[in-house]
Formats: sequence, C-alpha cells, structure tokens
Amino acid sequence: MEIRPLADKIVVKAITEETTSSGIVLPDTAKDKSQKGRVVAVGSGRLLENGTRVPLEVRAQDVVLFEAGSGVKVKLGDEEYLLLREADVLAVLSESPALV
Repeated sequence: MEIRPLADKIVVKAITEETTSSGIVLPDTAKDKSQKGRVVAVGSGRLLENGTRVPLEVRAQDVVLFEAGSGVKVKLGDEEYLLLREADVLAVLSESPALV
C-alpha cells in the first residue's frame, strides 16, 4: 500500500536516536521536545482562493525538525509514519554547515 498526501500535507518517517554520539543512552524524559524525521512524500501544495497552488518548501528525502506530538500517526504494514502539515515543520536540516 502507498500513501499520497494531499494539499500542504507531508508524510514523515521519524528518526529515533536513542543514544548520543558518545554512546550514552537517553531516557524519554531527557529527549528534546522537537523531533527529526525524513520526508517520504509531499502533497501538491496549498490551494489559494484564486485557484493557484503554492508549492511546498520541503521535498521528499529532506530531513526535517518538527514539534513532538504534532501530526497524525499512520501505520502501513509494519512501518509507522507521521502525516504533518507543512506548517508543523520547524526547519529543514542539512549536512553542510550554515554560513553566518
């Protein structure tokens, strides 16, 4: 089965990190309030009143940061995904260092 989000919705596969880079295991209470995930699919964009679509800023395969507890959990087969609005995304993470 495949999931195709509509409008300004995105499908995200959560990235869970249970240990720090030094190998320390973090309990749930010590984890950050925001979560990371990889975008699996994106909708066609938000529809404006004049009938035009605003394309989404996130793309499939982007790693995004979003608030914990946002979105709707969806289970397809053995995989669990989150269905989020693009507005729920706080930032897109990149591998390259940011220029200041």
